[in-house]
Amino acid sequence: MKTRAELIVLNHTKVRDNAIVIHTLSREFGRRSFLVSVRKGASMALFLPLSLVEADITDNPRSQLSRAADFLSRNPLHDIRGNVHKNAMTLFISEVLYRVVREGVYEDGLYEWCEKTILALEALEGGYAAFNTRFLVELAIALGFAPDTTALLPFMDQGDKDNIDALLRYLSFHLGCELNIRSLKVLRELYATR
Repeated sequence: MKTRAELIVLNHTKVRDNAIVIHTLSREFGRRSFLVSVRKGASMALFLPLSLVEADITDNPRSQLSRAADFLSRNPLHDIRGNVHKNAMTLFISEVLYRVVREGVYEDGLYEWCEKTILALEALEGGYAAFNTRFLVELAIALGFAPDTTALLPFMDQGDKDNIDALLRYLSFHLGCELNIRSLKVLRELYATR
């Protein structure tokens, strides 16, 4: 059975010279991965973090991994791709989403909130550093935990340069898993040079 679906690409993994697995978030499937055939030398622009695409999804009864094909960009995100600060933020946001939302999990309204967040980042004209904190607070709310100052106090550390570490510890605690976000180091280095 074939379904046309709108997807947010979180990241991808190369599995063969002519195939990748894309890890996505969608309204129809929640967090799910799909096998994609790619030609040698084909552009990978559609599979960059937080790309908004649509594709045909075909279930494979012999495999847990469905196939995705016939990709179209729903919004090319020119400003995000051309702005080093915004592009680094997409790495952070997509990594957080990839680690927080588990494969096979469907959270009602999460796809719509993520799409709105990506389009807000695309339109943003300044205040990039504050966007990451806002993203983490809104993500916690979207997942059903509403952090306030009192709730965050146990997760605060004197050495924190910002609220991001406290928010990540807060999410880790509520999700019951350690969130080791590697792209946070890239963001910190980027903003240290400003």
